[in-house]
Amino acid sequence: MATNLEIDEKLLEEALSLCEHSTADRLIKAALREYIQRRKQLKVLELFGTIDYEEDYNYK
Repeated sequence: MATNLEIDEKLLEEALSLCEHSTADRLIKAALREYIQRRKQLKVLELFGTIDYEEDYNYK
């Protein structure tokens, strides 16, 4: 899927200088993967403390 994006050139140049990706396309794909991974982690963290369990449960 082709998408036209207007991205600040300075941000793009700085990001490219900080990573091992050789093209803006690869950089943006990696950034999206990191964003998705982080959001999934935050959703998991929201679950902590919401699951009830029995303290005397014997898992064996």
